[in-house]
Amino acid sequence: MSSSQLSAVGHSHVFLGDAHEASERQTWAVIWICGAMMVGEIVGGLIFGSIALVADGLHMSTHAGALLLAALAYTYSRRHAEDPRFSFGTGKLGDLAGFTSAIVLAMIALLIGYEALTRFAHPVAIRFAEAIPIATLGLGVNLVSAWLLSRGASHHHGHGHRHDAHAHGDGPRQIATPLGVLALSIFEDGVPPCFRLRRQDGALPTAGSVALETVRADGARQAFSFAERGGYLQSLEEIPEPHAFTAQLRIAGEGSYETDFEEHDHGHGAHGRDNNMRAAIIHVAADAAVSVLVIVGLLFARLFGWLWMDPLAGLVGAFVIASWSYGLVRDTGAILLDMTPDRRLADRIRQTIEACGDQVADLHLWRLGPGHLGAIVCVATESPREAIFYRAKLGAFAALSHLTVEIVRAPARSPTPSSLTRASRRRRAA
Repeated sequence: MSSSQLSAVGHSHVFLGDAHEASERQTWAVIWICGAMMVGEIVGGLIFGSIALVADGLHMSTHAGALLLAALAYTYSRRHAEDPRFSFGTGKLGDLAGFTSAIVLAMIALLIGYEALTRFAHPVAIRFAEAIPIATLGLGVNLVSAWLLSRGASHHHGHGHRHDAHAHGDGPRQIATPLGVLALSIFEDGVPPCFRLRRQDGALPTAGSVALETVRADGARQAFSFAERGGYLQSLEEIPEPHAFTAQLRIAGEGSYETDFEEHDHGHGAHGRDNNMRAAIIHVAADAAVSVLVIVGLLFARLFGWLWMDPLAGLVGAFVIASWSYGLVRDTGAILLDMTPDRRLADRIRQTIEACGDQVADLHLWRLGPGHLGAIVCVATESPREAIFYRAKLGAFAALSHLTVEIVRAPARSPTPSSLTRASRRRRAA
């Protein structure tokens, strides 16, 4: 193998999210805020003899502990990102921390639910003068913490992308023609990928006068015809993956126009989510939601004497936290078990390889870290193509950070013994 081929195969094993360091800083900042609040409540409660204040301080310590787990996961994964002992890097450490946090959340939900049911059966006197200000203060701290954490998350998720017409380059291509400005786009929302031609201003040409041909980097060409679909024209032929080519649009009597499409895979879907930050935000959001419910319950209990409103608010909060915990366990557990993170992407990878006339004998796709996927592709082919050819084909999928290609040479079709026997008989008969 040449040095250029070796450089193409060689790659980094650092599979951390784009906003890893920013998220790490934000998490440590929130820990300091929660820690200061926790110490202040416990010390103040002991000095002024307020059991409610001490209890809320201890409650804050559980969330500070969960946030500390997230921060340590960020720090450890960053420091050991290039440790060769981790075969596929440390990108999954955040998912492991998120899974652990989800278990802690589930335990908190059970404790809150148990306490709420107990108070339904055995109501206790509520010291409203202390409980309401403490819940309000806790809500304020949680809102500030959620804002800080969401700033770190927004660095990575600030612009979501769907794989439809707007996922290709910078959206529809504006084409100026004598008839007016036309918009050519690739559409695949709920339908096989196809071209759509719309009128921006002026007139829309008739379907019979429009023809389009794509030219790919390897010289492959494909022609497309159009049909009217009520306000726009749509190609009758499906566009094979990848969607990277030059499109030559011809309108009879009006001219020929050329534009480029590039395949973009941003990795901001489920496989791009930072579950460590998500777990930290859920902890803070859960505490804020419970604080809101507690404040509402306390106000109703104080104004109308409805003491049952306080445990009811706690029970509702427990269900909310439990549902969030379930979603986090489901998503992080799937990653830790190496489930396919994006079935649609797996199909697109298969289509890209099989569009070359080969067959995908085996395909494994899993998540390495936020925005990073690993893939092992086994290609059965009769052609003399090498792995570097398929690596170049799949290079359009930016989320594939670690790609292994295995080539299986399919034996050339040879005459069967029965066909040789029939041919021999025909020769003798002749």
